[in-house]
Amino acid sequence: MLLSLPRSPAERSLFTLWVIAFFVFLFAPLLVVTAFAFNAAPFPSLPWTGFTWDWFVGTSPRVGVFADNELLKSIGTSLRVASAVTLITVTLGLSNAFLIERCRFPGRGILYVIMLWPLVIPGVILGVSILLFSSMIANWAQEFGWRLTALRPGLALVILGQSAFITTITTLIILARLRRFDQSLEEAALNLGATKLGAIWTVTLPTIRPAIIGAAIIAFLMSFENFNTTLILVGSDAPLTIQMYSQIRQGSTPAINAVSVLLMLSSAFLALILVFAERRSVQKPS
Repeated sequence: MLLSLPRSPAERSLFTLWVIAFFVFLFAPLLVVTAFAFNAAPFPSLPWTGFTWDWFVGTSPRVGVFADNELLKSIGTSLRVASAVTLITVTLGLSNAFLIERCRFPGRGILYVIMLWPLVIPGVILGVSILLFSSMIANWAQEFGWRLTALRPGLALVILGQSAFITTITTLIILARLRRFDQSLEEAALNLGATKLGAIWTVTLPTIRPAIIGAAIIAFLMSFENFNTTLILVGSDAPLTIQMYSQIRQGSTPAINAVSVLLMLSSAFLALILVFAERRSVQKPS
């Protein structure tokens, strides 16, 4: 529906109701989760028995997030995995963007299409494929006396599995910004005596910095909140999403809701950083 076209009162009312219904459907579950994080009841459900902070900082009988050793350990595990995945995927994404945009070689278009495949493959299928392939290599290497523990289920394989599809996201984000970069700025730096690498380091990278920051934030959030691929590849050290899934299956407390609230606040904070970086980019165009 084009907003510039004249519409009848009935059409305007229907459109308004549709927008309201969409946002209610989007935010109502988040509001319910947030409300139950402060409910004094021992289970994340009605009735409302009073307001409490115990599910965040409580110890006994209401064990909060910051007193639950298993949850804290899983949060630390997720932070380590997400940090490693962010470093790997942003580095590879930056390299891929320069390769696709600046280099001309046979099969470049095919390589670009292949790079997009992880976006259309379900996370479970991707996780199973990576697990089977890595196990096959590890079993083959073991016949020669080599123990490739990184290819067995565990955090190393989780990092490799998540990086397989998150690299595609970071590549597309950085590539979109790199394509709008004015290469005459690099040429000016070269004419002034800079080397090719020096021109990229002092001119190109600062200009596309907002895209790099945005790619890093999105990669971190996607890794931290990933479930499907992580569930297939995880070992004994469970990241937060797997730990939350296990606790929900066994019967959770509102501490899970408290963790969800903290995740929403953290995501909102990172989103604000991304908006701030984009705003600075608009104010200082290349």
